[in-house]
Amino acid sequence: MQPAYRGFPQRSPHAAAQPNSRRGPMVGPHPQNQLTAAQMQAQQAAQNQASDRAKLRSRKPTDKNMPDGVEECIIGDGVQRYRDLREIERRLDATMTRKRLDLQDSVNRNVKRYRTLRIWVSNTVEDQLWQADTLDVDAFDFSTNVDSLYRVKIEGRLLDADDEYLDSDDSDDEDGDTEMAEDGQEKKKKDKAPTKKYKLSHFFKAMTVDFDNRNKAKDGADQSVEWKKPVVAANSANLPNAADFDQLEFKRGGDENTNITINLVRDENPERYTVSPALADILDAQEATRAEAVMGIYEYIKANGLQEDDEKRSFDCDDRLKAVWKHFLIQVYRDGQVNKYDSQVLQREKGYIPYLPDVVMQHMTSLEPVKLPYTIRVDKEFHENPQPTIYDVQVLVDDPLRAALMSYLQNPTYAQNLLDIADLNDRVAVLIQKIGNSKSKQGFFDALSKNPTEFIARWLSSQKRDLDIISGEAARGISEDAKGDEWRRGGKDGIWGSENVRESVNLIVGAKNQPVLAPR
Repeated sequence: MQPAYRGFPQRSPHAAAQPNSRRGPMVGPHPQNQLTAAQMQAQQAAQNQASDRAKLRSRKPTDKNMPDGVEECIIGDGVQRYRDLREIERRLDATMTRKRLDLQDSVNRNVKRYRTLRIWVSNTVEDQLWQADTLDVDAFDFSTNVDSLYRVKIEGRLLDADDEYLDSDDSDDEDGDTEMAEDGQEKKKKDKAPTKKYKLSHFFKAMTVDFDNRNKAKDGADQSVEWKKPVVAANSANLPNAADFDQLEFKRGGDENTNITINLVRDENPERYTVSPALADILDAQEATRAEAVMGIYEYIKANGLQEDDEKRSFDCDDRLKAVWKHFLIQVYRDGQVNKYDSQVLQREKGYIPYLPDVVMQHMTSLEPVKLPYTIRVDKEFHENPQPTIYDVQVLVDDPLRAALMSYLQNPTYAQNLLDIADLNDRVAVLIQKIGNSKSKQGFFDALSKNPTEFIARWLSSQKRDLDIISGEAARGISEDAKGDEWRRGGKDGIWGSENVRESVNLIVGAKNQPVLAPR
């Protein structure tokens, strides 16, 4: 270690270049408010309480293992049964912890599955020419002062798992809550586990309606229809009405059949994209999320052994990866974003794993909206027996098993059960401590009964040696002379009641109750 020279303090080289006139005022520590007597007493009382709680915790027994030799002092096989029970408890705790971690991992995976969303599109008409009762068919003037209208209704419902492959008219019972028993009487179906109630607006974030080359009504009004879901907080329990509905309607004027296209923009989390042909050749999929694309490329690199041995972040590019990587480089240089990346990495003919998230985004585009063509019919023949147009759309929903697992992990009784188990463990530790104390007493009196003279001599020597070690007057094993009587004197005036011995005993007991740390 180099000696410290106090006479020559070191200065920063930048400090000399600054003139003294520009130095700011010296600012010292902010003055602290003086505590009142009541506040100081409250603070001292809080510290004393914390110290007392720490002492109680240090004296609290935690060992639940049966002391050795107890089985020799009792009748029966109670000790062995207790040890077997402890072994079963350890195995059960390990199994439950492993299963709980597996459930937590399954919940965090955010697994989704496809379900069928059935959409009905229909329309009604109002004040059409064929609906007017006051029209004089014998007159030559067929004009009326009534505006012809039509209403288009879009309704969606998520089919049950049992109904996805059945037509809507296969089941006529209401809500499917009853079934016929063998004796012909109706009986209630078994209650199913509660599942999340999905609605039409939950799957889409926007809707537009394109009219067949005629966006203007007769009076010149714009006929465009657009709906956007309002921004709501994630996992919000109470959704606004504009984002929580099963049916959507719009009204427009018209007295002619019109072709429209309903565009539904998907609302998915995480968002899925349409991948380019080059990336689809690697992923073997036409759609993927950003995380799925990055993981798919990484698994492709690992499966084909393209990762470098020395530099794990780099990989060799085969023909498929070259097509993806070169497109990324072209976009980087075209957009002038070279400064965002390491130029040496870009100039190499190898791929770089940390850049994969940016690479895949160059090959992803937003999904095309779901297009539902429909013809608005206003003629009399159609409305004598109107039939809706039905579409089945595949949508992603959370795995119903995930909700069941989440309810298990968030069970409010689990925390209470842990508290009850901890209380029982504390009671067991106290009983084990009492058994250990009883075993020590039994051993003490048993040895005393066999050879009182030799036992008393060894016991006094042990007490003298412990006192010397506690008081710091001798090392362990050196002073074993127990001829003096002053160290055997008890009470407050004796050496055992001195402040030094009490403090040393408290330190030793506290150190024994502290957790043992593994050496580094």
